[in-house]
Amino acid sequence: MCRHIEAHPIVAYPDRPPVAFTFDGRPLTGLAGQPIAAALLDNGISVFRHTPKNGQPRSLFCGIGQCSDCMVIVDGRPNVRACVTPLEEGMAIETQKGLGKVGVL
Repeated sequence: MCRHIEAHPIVAYPDRPPVAFTFDGRPLTGLAGQPIAAALLDNGISVFRHTPKNGQPRSLFCGIGQCSDCMVIVDGRPNVRACVTPLEEGMAIETQKGLGKVGVL
């Protein structure tokens, strides 16, 4: 069930085609070019990563790429800020647990 707001002056994407992507292997759809975080939230997903020390869940916080709460793994690359990274067709997005592994591509 998509929760995307259709009529809004900031988050409306009227001319964006739908794209398919996966989150933790689950097939989902979003709008091309919308922030990954928005696509995840539209699909009811609110936990993007877990902290390295205590494993606490994190989601969207600042929404402008300045914090690290929304980091996810995209196509094998860790530490991608979901709030400022545009969604593309076929992206494989995963929950990031901890700091992510350096050199994974």
